[in-house]
Amino acid sequence: MSQGDKSKYTDKQKRKAEHIAESYEARGVPEQEAEARAWATVNKDDGGGKKPGGSGRGKTTGHPAAHKGGATGGKASAGRTAEARSASARKAAATRKANAAARA
Repeated sequence: MSQGDKSKYTDKQKRKAEHIAESYEARGVPEQEAEARAWATVNKDDGGGKKPGGSGRGKTTGHPAAHKGGATGGKASAGRTAEARSASARKAAATRKANAAARA
């Protein structure tokens, strides 16, 4: 399979890459870079093309890229005391209140 040839990818993988690329473009990433990142994500998730002859044939999909955020989330606040989290919450509330007053 030549570089750039997507014939070994399933329709679902192609849709997935398109959706991911659109998301990157909406966040201001250039079109070519967004497409490259999207296919890299599909490859990470699925191990490459799923059709016979593709590198990922016969493997199950674990969706590692899709679950990355859940594994890292919450670690920062988990090591903090209840008092520190509460103080942070009070500060955030005060900031939101001040910002709302400034907009009004």
